[in-house]
Amino acid sequence: MAVKLPPAERRKLADMRWYAAPAALAGLGVATAGYASLYERNQWTLRRFDVPVLPPGQESLTVLHLSDIHLLPRQRGKQRWLRGLAALEPDLIVNTGDNLAGRGAVPAAVEALGPLLDRPGAFVMGSNDYYAPKPKNPLRYFFPEDKRVVGDSLPWRDLRDIMTGRGWVDLTNRRGECKAAGRRVALAGLDDPHLRRDRYDEVAGPALVDADVRLGLLHSPEPRLLDRFAADGYDLVLAGHTHGGQLRVPLYGAPVTNCGIDRARSRWLSRWTEGTWLHVSAGLGTSPYAPYRFACRPEATLLTLVSRG
Repeated sequence: MAVKLPPAERRKLADMRWYAAPAALAGLGVATAGYASLYERNQWTLRRFDVPVLPPGQESLTVLHLSDIHLLPRQRGKQRWLRGLAALEPDLIVNTGDNLAGRGAVPAAVEALGPLLDRPGAFVMGSNDYYAPKPKNPLRYFFPEDKRVVGDSLPWRDLRDIMTGRGWVDLTNRRGECKAAGRRVALAGLDDPHLRRDRYDEVAGPALVDADVRLGLLHSPEPRLLDRFAADGYDLVLAGHTHGGQLRVPLYGAPVTNCGIDRARSRWLSRWTEGTWLHVSAGLGTSPYAPYRFACRPEATLLTLVSRG
């Protein structure tokens, strides 16, 4: 039998529910922030995709795509995980920038890349190779301004010289090529569009038609530049910068991309045009001033290039 409470008791119960709801929401917010900052941002994940870009009849070619490592020397777990990727024995490593997160990070980055530097590789730089991150109002990402907020200069030249010294191809507004698993790989890359350092005219022109595959690299996937890579005949363009949205909303996705790419392409593999694929890495790190990831684990990607058709 239901018990009817006196009016005073009913009001007291209603007041308790009123105060409990905000407390529960606050508790949920604290739990979510804790999960995003203490757990998910350290759940480094390897993604795998097949990309049909090789000529018919060729054996597959594996490309390890690294981006947005944002490394600090104290991040030992991330360094160990990166070194472990050498066990994949990729045919080619592509690095699309933002390796550093502080002045002392170059030795840590070189140690983390370790044996990967002994394999064929190519790279471009990102804004957080040139400049250290600074604290920012997160609302800036929703209302971008022309002015870029950058920190102190970083020793990016030291990192560049070590990578080129180990045989990786510097594609900073340059074309190049390399051999990977006996295949001829045509390459072109741009300096960071986010800092407006890109100079596509310096690499413009049809990609090598007699190469086995043609790859374009840039840090920030700006549509105006992706269109030019596609028009010049590049089979696959690789980029980073977006962090996949970093804090993704379930059933909605990335709230913002921090560049011109649409939210649906903020991470992973998609077709840009009929002849050109795009892979955007969600990256392996975060700014030290925003150390959170939610529904968007940090990642590297092993792309298996396979024959078309």
